[in-house]
Amino acid sequence: MNTTVIRRQTAVPASATLSAWQHHQWSEGVSIDQLSPLDRLVVRTRHSTYEIVATEAGSADVLVRGGAFFPEFTPVRLAGASLGGSFLKLRSVHVGFAIEFALEKRAIVTSTVRSISVAAARTSADVM
Repeated sequence: MNTTVIRRQTAVPASATLSAWQHHQWSEGVSIDQLSPLDRLVVRTRHSTYEIVATEAGSADVLVRGGAFFPEFTPVRLAGASLGGSFLKLRSVHVGFAIEFALEKRAIVTSTVRSISVAAARTSADVM
């Protein structure tokens, strides 16, 4: 009796595997949890520049301005850094990864981060 075996293969980038994710160095990044209120990130992605302002210590709630979706400072939750798959480095921004923002029930995903600069808090007047 002949048996036919059908195997389906799905191509996945090597960087998107759990093993690669676990062993990633996680350098060139910033954890939002570590910022003080009013600390500001200027993040340049492949297509846009974003200003991200921490609003509360230890929180993922931020104000963001930049890109097509945020022409003015908008309160959002910074979900984390991703490669566009199911893995998410929570509350972080990393070079080489996209940023995922949660706005109401929508996810806004940026293009790949190219650089991050951090500026210490000044005053709330600098935000608006």
